[in-house]
Amino acid sequence: MAFTPRARVRWLAAALALPLVGCDRSASTPAVRFRGLDLTGAAYGRDFRLNDPDGRERTLADFRGRAVLLYFGFTQCPDVCPTALIRAAEVRKLLGADKDKLQVVFITVDPERDTAPMLREYTAAFDPSFLGLSGDLARTRETADEFKVYYKKVPTGSSYTMDHSALSYVFDPQGRLRLAMRHEQTADDYAHDIRLLLAQNG
Repeated sequence: MAFTPRARVRWLAAALALPLVGCDRSASTPAVRFRGLDLTGAAYGRDFRLNDPDGRERTLADFRGRAVLLYFGFTQCPDVCPTALIRAAEVRKLLGADKDKLQVVFITVDPERDTAPMLREYTAAFDPSFLGLSGDLARTRETADEFKVYYKKVPTGSSYTMDHSALSYVFDPQGRLRLAMRHEQTADDYAHDIRLLLAQNG
């Protein structure tokens, strides 16, 4: 079918408008630009059930109303874990007046050596508000699997060390897993994304 010049112009205008309609985001639902990996709606990382240094069982429900920054590691980790916790302490400082709206949780992947007193002392060395959690070997494996965290005991002479993944997870104040932050990212990156989550739930 032949188009008249006027019909051709109308068809072309309509065709050019189609990609714009597909890419346009309504002003009422602006895109959220996280710097970390957006895990909103993930079917894993739903909860944990572990003990704090006082022997009290903790779950995500205990921190409802605050964002949670969660990291898996071990107290004898030579560099990656200290770096992660130093960065987490800096994130709290960057949040300023909102720092108490963030709970940092450190889950040990080495419960055989990381006793409750050791966890308490270790986390407090970075920030008194940080909380260390642990479980027995079975609960540790169950929790790591829930969060798709890799860890493995590696013999070193008469002792051992632990290989483990180094992502940090961020939950919003409703207890929903929202982000995975890479170890290479900066404290400013972390604080930026946590501010966005707090603003969404303000």
